[in-house]
Amino acid sequence: MPILKRFSLLSDLYSALQLALRPTLRHIWATPSLIFHPTAISRIFMSYVWTAFGAGIDENNVQLKTSLITKNAYGVVLDIGAGHGHTAKYLDTTRVTKYVALEPNILMHDAIRRTADAAGFSEPSGTLLILTCGAEDTTTILTSLGGYQPVDTLVSVLTLCSVPEPQETIKSLTTEVLKPGGQLLFIEHVRNPLPNVAWWQTFWSPLWGLAFDGCRLDRPSHAWIQQVGGWASEELTGTDSEDEEHLFWHRVGKFVKAT
Repeated sequence: MPILKRFSLLSDLYSALQLALRPTLRHIWATPSLIFHPTAISRIFMSYVWTAFGAGIDENNVQLKTSLITKNAYGVVLDIGAGHGHTAKYLDTTRVTKYVALEPNILMHDAIRRTADAAGFSEPSGTLLILTCGAEDTTTILTSLGGYQPVDTLVSVLTLCSVPEPQETIKSLTTEVLKPGGQLLFIEHVRNPLPNVAWWQTFWSPLWGLAFDGCRLDRPSHAWIQQVGGWASEELTGTDSEDEEHLFWHRVGKFVKAT
């Protein structure tokens, strides 16, 4: 693996620090007790990062998201780690009855409301629901939907890299929250199958996760989804023209749960 590829993510980290470090430090200066709450600091930092980069990352994946999400999503859609709610832009309002945005970082909720409203989903109409719990809290997710009501479509875009207890969370979401016959649609960066690249993913993950709200580069999320079992069909692909030695190696999937 060429040395430039091993250290390629440092430019992204530097850009994020330039944009988000100073305003994050201002928050800590204003509220010194934040130093005892590293998760809160990470979420403040991430809110500034996503404000700067989120729209561009979404724009770079328009074609991919359209073919995966617009084409397939239906019924009640649960967006795991909604960020600024960009998934709502790809939902067909004639097929989707409710957009449920799961986002523990409350600093992103106003952006979710704006994006969802522009896409035709709103809280007053009952077509938008924003949840602040984590993806692992399946009880809260189900009861928030009105008494253990599972969803038709799960969407995960660059999220499973940061959820706590990922294998257990993936299993709980797909077995408890997703309806029989429902579907999981995902775009995730995952562990690279090349051992030398995977080594560097693991090497950088502690630093990367510290800056980006727990994100790890080395999770084989796609394999964990497959291991859950109970799928009637599995479609798993990569992204077009992606370098096989990239530290951010992506898998795209559509998995339909057996009835």
